[in-house]
Amino acid sequence: MARKSAGLLMYRRRSGQVEVLLVHPGGPFWTHKDAGAWSIPKGEFTDEEPPLDAARREFQEETGFTASGVFHPLTPIRQAGGKIVHAWAVAGDLDANAAHSNTYKLEWPPHSGQWKTYPEIDRAAWFPVPQARAKLLKSQLPLLDQLEHLLGNTGQTTQAG
Repeated sequence: MARKSAGLLMYRRRSGQVEVLLVHPGGPFWTHKDAGAWSIPKGEFTDEEPPLDAARREFQEETGFTASGVFHPLTPIRQAGGKIVHAWAVAGDLDANAAHSNTYKLEWPPHSGQWKTYPEIDRAAWFPVPQARAKLLKSQLPLLDQLEHLLGNTGQTTQAG
């Protein structure tokens, strides 16, 4: 059975364009990676947790913010590693520079016996959709397509608090 995760694709309108909130993974592997390394805030969940609850929990754990508002379900995607990602689009606005995440421990360098603590995400930022396409993991690009379709069809601009 494929692993699964859930996340939120937060968006806002600024200067007549749609911007999305993306997060950059923390830890030594991602330090010098930028293009194609960013993600929506998301994380794994079990069958006991409803996917939207997991998405909201992971958003809070990875950004330090609580998302609220109307959550628009997006069609799940399969990432390159096989993980299924359930996502929801939600309008909102927050100070990306104030984002802070939980941490994890990793043996680094590998097999060194040295365990270090790293943030799950090391930064968050708002990107206009065209720039987000260059930053986002390729397997998550269909989420941007779905958001553009959603906004084109509904014109949703409701802000989440």
